[in-house]
Amino acid sequence: MRGSRKKRVLCLPLLAVGLTAAVELLNHKVSAGGLAPFWSFITDRPLALAVDILLVLITLLPGLFLRRQVFWWTLVSAVWLVMGAVNGFILLNRMTPFTIADLTVLNTGLDTLPNYLSGGYLVLLGAAAAALLAVLAGIFVKGRRCTDGRRQRAITGAAALGAALAALGGSWALAFHAGQLSGEFANLAYAYEDYGFPYCFLQTWLNKGIRRPGGYGPGSMNRIAGMVESEIPANAASAQPDVNVVYVQLESFVDPGEIQGLTLSRDPVPNWTALTKAYSSGYLTVPVVGAGTANTECEVLTGMSTRMFGPGEYPYQTCLLDRTVESVAYDLKEHGYAAHAIHNHYATFYRRNEVYANLGFDDFTSLEYMPKTETTPQGWAKDSVLTGEILDALDATPGQADLVFAVSVQGHGKYPDEPVLTDPAIGVLACPDEQRRDAVEYYVNQIHEMDGFVGRLTKALAQRPEKTMLILYGDHLPSLGLEGSDMKSGSLYRTRYLIWDNFGLPRREEDLAAYQLSASALGRIGVTNGTMNAFHQFCREESTYRSDLRLIQYDQLYGGHYLAGTGAVYPPTELRMGVLPITLVGLSREGGAWLLFGQNFTPYCKVTRGDRVLKTQYISPWLLRLLEDPETEDVQELAIRVVDRHRQILSDTE
Repeated sequence: MRGSRKKRVLCLPLLAVGLTAAVELLNHKVSAGGLAPFWSFITDRPLALAVDILLVLITLLPGLFLRRQVFWWTLVSAVWLVMGAVNGFILLNRMTPFTIADLTVLNTGLDTLPNYLSGGYLVLLGAAAAALLAVLAGIFVKGRRCTDGRRQRAITGAAALGAALAALGGSWALAFHAGQLSGEFANLAYAYEDYGFPYCFLQTWLNKGIRRPGGYGPGSMNRIAGMVESEIPANAASAQPDVNVVYVQLESFVDPGEIQGLTLSRDPVPNWTALTKAYSSGYLTVPVVGAGTANTECEVLTGMSTRMFGPGEYPYQTCLLDRTVESVAYDLKEHGYAAHAIHNHYATFYRRNEVYANLGFDDFTSLEYMPKTETTPQGWAKDSVLTGEILDALDATPGQADLVFAVSVQGHGKYPDEPVLTDPAIGVLACPDEQRRDAVEYYVNQIHEMDGFVGRLTKALAQRPEKTMLILYGDHLPSLGLEGSDMKSGSLYRTRYLIWDNFGLPRREEDLAAYQLSASALGRIGVTNGTMNAFHQFCREESTYRSDLRLIQYDQLYGGHYLAGTGAVYPPTELRMGVLPITLVGLSREGGAWLLFGQNFTPYCKVTRGDRVLKTQYISPWLLRLLEDPETEDVQELAIRVVDRHRQILSDTE
């Protein structure tokens, strides 16, 4: 029995080595191609590899305390292999590795699977998951059990776990001392390659928020407040509270002319090209590549650098769920603006339906509140629907200036590696990676349609009598396997922005970070209120700019609110879903069918009578068909409920 026990204990490190090797093969071979990066990781960073192996080993060791040891080791091994496979799949499709933050958006992530995998692959994936569960259930019920007594198992497990923890502590310290590990991830994808999946995934779990900066306190914050106040020019321009401010965040948008070695049949973005020559524009440094839309959005709206949060963290999924923070919306509302948010995807994606209330928006129009939309071959809503939604938002508050923040989705991956367009408007003549030719062709044609939307939107805004400033920018580069050397900018973290207007603002060429964009734009119309806004406008040249930005972010989110007093500085709004009210007008029975007439119906509308939800068929924005008897002819007894694809209730009419 003692020999069998010793054999089990000695086999666990070998199992940990095997699991780590499998996970790192997926982490390195998939992300960089070939075995060379994997071998380089082993030879160049042995201490980092040792930490990864020990982390895997520590998750296996609790099995020594159990009778069902084989079940535990099989379960943990399956978890590591599945996580490694998920990481490899994600790297293939978005360039940003798998983090704990992805688990916080699991439902919406599962929603997007059909956009990346065919029905056949989804069936195979479901069958594999069912088979794995069946194997685990079989091992749990009939698997071999340890015959050692509880006391002996406790002694063996404690000794092995203690030794592993001691080895982990020593390896961890040596790896940091030798520079083979770091707690700061300037580039998440590179960190996973340099430090390994187990260590980096653990960091994305444990390292969240902003650590208390050294020197934080009333003194440092008073210094910043005084600096900001002293930097505001005495002759600063007065605010123009009659200017509509419209943002459009363009999904995965970049001018294909920025990609070196790419030759197309014609310019796919003629509107963008013309606008950048006539209006203010420049490079925009964003915090993410291939994915992570919400972090670019967060930077633009709040002026905060998301790089100062934990690695891979989405503030939308953590701190901004339960607290407010200074934002473009709050700053403009001090000048009497109404604030509208629009997104042609699901309301719960990145939990925007919860976060936007803490960013000061009055209403949020998501896909569930839009008429039936045209979709791409990959299933994403096309951006053409946004023109009408933006105009509706501007019309919803007559006599009041508006902030409209629209987030597009059409350019979203996956970009298929097989032909899916029957008659593409833009042809690919030469491509940096010929194996991705079909993916690039798909991408540039989606970008071409998005450019058409930009042209129609600017034309519509130009015809309106109100002064309007339109800020357009790409949230990140597409996941097309690009390298920094493929880009004219030399970086995978630089898109472009432009600022259009219809009242003669001076043209300015300026490169910005995403967290500086709004301050730069608002400064052009004289909006200088708000600590973060004024700080970016007037203190960018200060030697302490980055360290002071960290202090401000910490103060606003986790500190004592020294810059604005105690308590909740910005009260959360009562966020309404949909800028246009859904109304019922009449109910009639025609040919055995019940028809409900009204306004602003969408495919996600369900008719209710009391607690009863009636089977409803969407016909048009003004007509619904009831597929069952409502048992009333009084429309006043009926209401409309908007329900998302997960049957979550988003709103009810009276």
